Amino acid sequence: MAYAYDPTNIFARILRGEIPNNTVLETEHTLAFRDIAPQAPDHVLVIPKGPYATFDHFSNEASDAEVLDFYRTAGQVCKMLGIEPGEGGMGFRAITNSGEHGVQDVPHFHMHILAGRVLGRMLSRG
Repeated sequence: MAYAYDPTNIFARILRGEIPNNTVLETEHTLAFRDIAPQAPDHVLVIPKGPYATFDHFSNEASDAEVLDFYRTAGQVCKMLGIEPGEGGMGFRAITNSGEHGVQDVPHFHMHILAGRVLGRMLSRG
């Protein structure tokens, strides 16, 4: 499957330094920054620096180094925020949306890490 990547999306522009961000953590392959419209007291976006459109695109085509760095960075962000339930935090939600049915707003793979309040059920049981 061919994935279309739009290099003009807002995250690509942030990675190029065209738009400022509130960086939480940056590594060789990953950038984590605070969401400009937070949905919880803690709302951090974790994005790979490579041009990946969706979760499956990233999972299938990123190098092992990129994948490892992305997930280790997400874990470090949770530690930095003090939200890890195994370490005394109250927990968090990690979300990635892909495509139209997944309601993906920015066509660059990203993970939302949300914490700081009870977030409710992810989907209704109806």
